[in-house]
Amino acid sequence: MSGENDKEPLGHEPRPGLFKRLLGRGEAPAGSGGLEHHPDEEREAANSAEAPDKTPGERASPAEEPASPAAAQGPKQGWWARLRAGLSRSSSSIGEGLAGIFAKRKLDEAMLEELEDVLIRADLGVAAAARIAQKIGEGRYHKDVGILQVKEILAAEVERALAPYALPLEIEPSQKPFVILVVGVNGSGKTTTIGKLAAQLLRKGHSILLAAGDTFRAAAIEQLCIWGERLGCPVIAREQGSDASALAFDAIKEAREKDSDVVLVDTAGRLQNRAELMAELDKIIRVMRKVDESAPHAVLLVLDATVGQNALSQVDIFERIAGVTGLVMTKLDGTARGGILVAIAEQFGLPIHFIGVGEGINDLETFEARDFARAIAGLDA
Repeated sequence: MSGENDKEPLGHEPRPGLFKRLLGRGEAPAGSGGLEHHPDEEREAANSAEAPDKTPGERASPAEEPASPAAAQGPKQGWWARLRAGLSRSSSSIGEGLAGIFAKRKLDEAMLEELEDVLIRADLGVAAAARIAQKIGEGRYHKDVGILQVKEILAAEVERALAPYALPLEIEPSQKPFVILVVGVNGSGKTTTIGKLAAQLLRKGHSILLAAGDTFRAAAIEQLCIWGERLGCPVIAREQGSDASALAFDAIKEAREKDSDVVLVDTAGRLQNRAELMAELDKIIRVMRKVDESAPHAVLLVLDATVGQNALSQVDIFERIAGVTGLVMTKLDGTARGGILVAIAEQFGLPIHFIGVGEGINDLETFEARDFARAIAGLDA
């Protein structure tokens, strides 16, 4: 399973005192109430500092990525191989189920019911499973049906279900700074996703400001500060326990002063069934709108694929509270139930912007319905 929040950065590790000095210097401009992290000024300190103090039982979770976007650039042609490998648990589970059904007898109603069960166990959802089974049964009763033929039909139906929602994240130049609020439950990979997304946006020429809005965890603040130092992005941060809504307010003001193109705002992981935590998220959005009534311009919900059907309730609650505009699915390499993306798309109709199938900086990519469908069916590109 991916450990997106548990890895140390490659290259060099943080050492004692770095995080305390970052928060202790108080170099934010007057009125910001936060910390502005200057990568150039702190780079030498980062190379000689050690791991920061952690709250009891908590492990620091800095970014695991290379020192700069340039260092991280890799050929996109390697994405298919990573996607296929990342979805291998899901495709193997489905493939083994198909082999057990179609290898020994001619197609009948019982076989299609077994097929539905296999697809439901892969979390594609009841409606999609029934539709795929019906498609495979058309004109094929009492005939031999090959597994490859079934996989091709499966891939075509999954692609058809997902294609309307495979939409890239668009940064609207007229909304500057373009504010992206990143939300999700604990452990879904929000902070790491922010770092990877920031690297992508930097490569496209956008100027970025990061806001360490997960003020519940010192490790999350540290992680985003290290991302900023690696990528050369300013970071607005405060001490653990600070008011996250005030920090978001300050971040948007600071981005305006710096003429930044994009603000990426991290938030604390919160269970979707905790009313008080969801109310705090609503407060962050209300306070953002005091400085920019159109903010946030995008609300990305980061989902951990390993939670399976629980992802459906997460989307339901976060969409109602935060107005989710798009999805990022992480840790698809850690589950045999990658079909949950189909169930989510069919139930909620939200854009799917990115998927992640590993821990590296190149393991988060723009979602392509055809690639995903063929990988989960165990077919070649």
